[in-house]
Amino acid sequence: MAVLALLPWVAAAAYDAARVLDVATQRGPRVAEQAQALVQQIERSSTHEEAQRLKEINDFFNRRLAFRDDALTWGVPDYWATPLESLEKRAGDCEDYAIGKYFSLAATGVPTTRLRMVYVRARQQGQSLAHMVLAYYPQPGAEPLILDNLRPDVLPASQRPDLTPVFSFNTEGLWQGAGAVTAGDPMARLSLWRELVAKVRAEGFI
Repeated sequence: MAVLALLPWVAAAAYDAARVLDVATQRGPRVAEQAQALVQQIERSSTHEEAQRLKEINDFFNRRLAFRDDALTWGVPDYWATPLESLEKRAGDCEDYAIGKYFSLAATGVPTTRLRMVYVRARQQGQSLAHMVLAYYPQPGAEPLILDNLRPDVLPASQRPDLTPVFSFNTEGLWQGAGAVTAGDPMARLSLWRELVAKVRAEGFI
C-alpha cells in the first residue's frame, strides 16, 4: 500500500438511502435490485440491537458475494470495491467483504469508532495468508468480535486463534495490530482506503 503525502480529512456526510438507490439505478437494473435489498436490510437492522446488526449484515454479504480474486474481477492485482461495486459483480475478495460490512453497519447507526478493518495473517492448511476482516469493539479496549468471509459466525477474537493482526484502521485512525498504539492517519498512509472513502461518499453511504 502506497504511503502518500498528508491530505486534509473532510468530515463525512450521513448515510443517504435515496442517493444509494439513485446511483445504483444509474448503473442498471441488476445493481438497482441488489442495492434495494441492501437498503432494506440496513433499514431493518437499524431497529435491532448492535449484536443482531452484526449478524445480519455479516450474513448479507457472505451470502451475496462469491469469493473471487481482484485479478479476475477487476483485472488488477489489488482493487478495493465499494458496496455497490461488489454487489454489481456479486463477487469480491476479503477486503471487499469487510468494506461492505463496515459501511453498511455504519449506515445502520453503528459508530465507526467501534469498527475497524483489520489486516491479518490467516493460518490455513499450514500456510500463512494475507487476509482482511472487520472487527467490532463494543467498548474501547474490549475484546472485539470478528466478521469474516471465511467463517459464517461472528466470533470473539479469542475464538479466532488462526488470525494474527498486523494493523487496523477506520475513518478515524490507523493502529498497529488491533490494539491502541496509533500508526498515523489512515487517509494519508493508505491510498486505497482514501480513494475508497471518496467513492463510497459519492454513492451515499457516508
